[in-house]
Amino acid sequence: MDPKQPRNIYSDMSQSSTQPPAGAAPRPEKWTEIEHLPEWDEDFYDVYTARKYGKWVMLKTLKEQYKDDLRFRSMIEKEFDVRYNLAHPHIIMINDLEEVPGVGLSIITDDVYGKSLRKILDAGEVKPAHLDKIMHQLVDAIEYIQTNHLVHSPIRPETIIFTENIENLKLIDVGFDQKETLTPADATEDIHAYGKVLAEVLDQVPGAPGWLRKVADKCMDPDPSKRYRDVVQLRLALLHRTDNKLYLAVIAFLIVMIGVLLWFTSPLAPAHPA
Repeated sequence: MDPKQPRNIYSDMSQSSTQPPAGAAPRPEKWTEIEHLPEWDEDFYDVYTARKYGKWVMLKTLKEQYKDDLRFRSMIEKEFDVRYNLAHPHIIMINDLEEVPGVGLSIITDDVYGKSLRKILDAGEVKPAHLDKIMHQLVDAIEYIQTNHLVHSPIRPETIIFTENIENLKLIDVGFDQKETLTPADATEDIHAYGKVLAEVLDQVPGAPGWLRKVADKCMDPDPSKRYRDVVQLRLALLHRTDNKLYLAVIAFLIVMIGVLLWFTSPLAPAHPA
């Protein structure tokens, strides 16, 4: 058994016995309430919500025209391998890869019950709380993606979900391949995509600080060399701080310390008591 594959207690039970133990409750039907979610579809995938043994999950499966193509089956299997061990509070968790009746080979993830940022934008329902989570939770997720050298589709409002009730931010499309290292170009593409998301959100948040618009514009600069060079620099900008200010503070501290040392070693310093 592949150690990466989670143990399925129901399949184990079916191999040992076709009947539940006497007095046990009937086993629930495995797959029910499968529903297509067109707004969350991706370039090569359709996305569904469903119940597996009564628990809500999401299914990501190849579009019909790609299901029998071995290249695309290999692609979905590789995405499962890449993402299975990821764990981050703002990235959807993958649980399994399984053939689902009537759907096909599917990546099975935790259910994310809520609204996509695209739906929130289209309905004109953006609130300052959404902006705050774009500024912090989304940046945290991007940093995690880059730290793990994940190759992924551009981040966009359709792949950003705000969960029901507490509206926690979750990314649902975070990587289909993994590199030994990311290039500066990879990092700046994430910065550009982030700027586009931030700009759309700012359009619907009256009274947002003007410097945030400058951050979005810098992220989207047509010249990649003029964008923020990495997530650390972007995070400082979102906090309305710059690494230049930090350097200046360090330099000022060193100047003061050098001045104190020079004064103590000069003739003007007070003499030590005998």
